[in-house]
Amino acid sequence: MATPDLSQAIADALLTGEPLAKVKATRKLVRDWRRGDLPTRFAARMPDRPQWPEQLEVLPPSRMPRRGKGGSSRGRIALWHALAHIEFVAIDLALDIVGRFGAQADKAFVSDFLQVAAEEAMHFAVINRHLGSLGASYGDLPAHAGLWDAAFDTRHDFGARLAIVPMVLEARGLDVTPAILERVRGQGDAKGARILQRILDDEIRHVAAGARHFDALCRKCSKSPELHWKSLVAEHFRGPLKPPFNDSARLAAGLPREFYASLV
Repeated sequence: MATPDLSQAIADALLTGEPLAKVKATRKLVRDWRRGDLPTRFAARMPDRPQWPEQLEVLPPSRMPRRGKGGSSRGRIALWHALAHIEFVAIDLALDIVGRFGAQADKAFVSDFLQVAAEEAMHFAVINRHLGSLGASYGDLPAHAGLWDAAFDTRHDFGARLAIVPMVLEARGLDVTPAILERVRGQGDAKGARILQRILDDEIRHVAAGARHFDALCRKCSKSPELHWKSLVAEHFRGPLKPPFNDSARLAAGLPREFYASLV
């Protein structure tokens, strides 16, 4: 019987729908790889779609109910459920980029994005616990597949995946999280604010990993990172980038304003 490799462990985690089981599978495969128990081979095929909780109703983005901005119990649950879904899908995004494109990259890329996967798993776990403190759980409300759809649309192009997922979609998180953090803090939710601050700090590093490996890929192909990124965004991202931008966080993540300002 062949020894399981990293790609098979990733595929198995992607096909784990129960939330805490996916968290545990992700943490285990990252630990096993770091210990050398999972060979860095990429023989397994990645699924087109990961498994999500059976009870989760997935709607088109246009049919998602509005969350509202109030501080009611219902509004707070809707906010934290949406955040839980983002972080749950982020586990799949980080795992899939390694399993799908790891053979084209170096060990630093594999290490960086397995670290991202482990941190996204931690983010989901703490958000899910916080959601539980509000009397709800992940899967109680509908969610949409927009984040995964972007990954699926770039499944055949390593550069496009880096350009769109970490450098557009995750960078958007850097823009919107500070306002959400202030809103949560204003509701007197100090624990929630600490969770969001930790996530914001981690996400700067996650976007930076994407930008760093995109830059390396472009230079290997003798392409301008800025021009190639703009070309890929124009081809694969629907619509303009939306301000306001968290310019300082983006710069810290390796995304200077000249990259994105002309795409608004």
